[in-house]
Amino acid sequence: MTDQQPLNADEILDVVDENDQVVGQAPRGAAYARRMRTRCAFVLARDAEDRIFVHRRTPQKLVFPSHYDMFVGGVVGTGESYDEAALREAEEELGVRGLPRPEPLFKFLYETPEHTWWSAVYQVRCTLPVAPQEAEIDWYTFLTEEELTRELGVRPWTPDGLAAYRELLARRETGDL
Repeated sequence: MTDQQPLNADEILDVVDENDQVVGQAPRGAAYARRMRTRCAFVLARDAEDRIFVHRRTPQKLVFPSHYDMFVGGVVGTGESYDEAALREAEEELGVRGLPRPEPLFKFLYETPEHTWWSAVYQVRCTLPVAPQEAEIDWYTFLTEEELTRELGVRPWTPDGLAAYRELLARRETGDL
């Protein structure tokens, strides 16, 4: 275990209500500790071969450290739109510039006894060579959907990313995407 501090605990976020309306601001660490509802953008990044970017989060992440995720993304900053956050986070985490604007797919409310955030889910094609942000990502690969499905029960996945991925598959199955 490392003794480094969690990343970005002091970053100020918008706090939102059950209708995704801003009701205040709080530092990220306090918002998570008090289970205040915030906003996140999830971006499913595919390469030119249609494989999905999969990564392991660093141990310094404030939420779900050392978990695997099939989405890049993160919190929506104060005053930032979901669309702006999706592009910013995707470019930061993938380590690229000039990414096409991620395509919005759907929005859902992620809620557990520990966490709650409105989650906007996107997809993007990244044909650029990636150089993932080392402070956020300590391992990565690209997997086909079949390979990813096989890995779902093997690795510890971020619960919110897993919920978003299952929602994506369910909506695809019912034709809602």
